[in-house]
Amino acid sequence: MKKIGIFCSASESIDKMYFDSARQIGEWIGQTGKTLIYGGASLGLMECVARTVKENGGKVIGVVPTLLEEKNSVSTQPDEIIHTLNLSDRKDVMTEKSDILVALPGGVGTLDEIFHVIAAASIGYHQKKVIFYNEYGFYDELLKALGTLESKGFARKPFSTYYEVANTLEELKEKIY
Repeated sequence: MKKIGIFCSASESIDKMYFDSARQIGEWIGQTGKTLIYGGASLGLMECVARTVKENGGKVIGVVPTLLEEKNSVSTQPDEIIHTLNLSDRKDVMTEKSDILVALPGGVGTLDEIFHVIAAASIGYHQKKVIFYNEYGFYDELLKALGTLESKGFARKPFSTYYEVANTLEELKEKIY
């Protein structure tokens, strides 16, 4: 898969270990000639992964909503910027342009992106999966919650139809190829 969409945090105040992981993923994406598609912000894990992809020879596409531009928070890393009206449009464009989507650690915005992709897949808009990058067990509790929803009958199909989990960088690489 050539085009990897990444959902992740735009926060600067998170543990350094998450930045280290984002750099490792960015190195791999760049060195393997893949394209990063991401939210285009100049902050947090978003900026970290984009910068590292660029430094390692990969292509970077930022999908940027108007409000991000108005706040002067757009990264200078992208080779191409796709402008969107709002966050909903950004999610749709990222999903459409990506071959696969990866969820690095993030907050409510990242969760919104994950659920947007899973919900759209569950009713047939696409057949793309999200890979939860679960290093350090970041997504353990969310995955348990999804299991609870499923066990109580709130899923037409097993949620695992729409996502996979990678606990290490090696597992992530295997799932993307």
